Amino acid sequence: MFGEIEARIVNSLQMLFDQFGWMGVSGMLVFENATGLTPSEIILGLAGWMLISAHDLPFATVFLGGLYAATGSSLGASIAYWVSRLGGRPLVDRVARFVRIDQAHIHKAEIQFQRWGPSLVFFGRVIPMMRTIISIPAGLSRMPFLRFLAWTFAGAYIWCSLLLAAGYWLGNEYHLLSGYVRQYFPFALAAGILSLTGLLIWHYREKIFRPKTA
Repeated sequence: MFGEIEARIVNSLQMLFDQFGWMGVSGMLVFENATGLTPSEIILGLAGWMLISAHDLPFATVFLGGLYAATGSSLGASIAYWVSRLGGRPLVDRVARFVRIDQAHIHKAEIQFQRWGPSLVFFGRVIPMMRTIISIPAGLSRMPFLRFLAWTFAGAYIWCSLLLAAGYWLGNEYHLLSGYVRQYFPFALAAGILSLTGLLIWHYREKIFRPKTA
């Protein structure tokens, strides 16, 4: 059943990419980041193969494609941000039920956002599921939009470029990408946590290392 659904998604993406190219990638990532209903691993893995590797384009094209992908991701995330900011909790709950997002995931994202602050918007872009939910607590907390957009674009660009590169190297075996993401996600998460810790230490270094006065 799942294999059949995935095959239909892939066939639809192939037709979309054949007709619209990178604009199709951007459009799909707007939808993915606004709803969480389409896996970016499949979208970007297939794009890395179909739009770069299959056309014998240089690897550097990955970084150009990352701009299109990050733009779409940022637009989709902005939709979720503004829905949350303008509609508040009642609208978030209704939309979450409609797109079948578990309320428990949203609650966990809110706790993590309260703990780590706006920097989680950046690091959350490389964490499966978190990347489509983190826009909600950012909007509910009324995080400044330009700061949200900058963190989102930066994190999305890194994530999207990595997936495009993986699709480029895997070629027509791009479907293995989802398995690799699940397999190596704990290591990526650990690296993200260490990076976040380092960023926080650097940001608050004056308070942490300031000599205590008697």
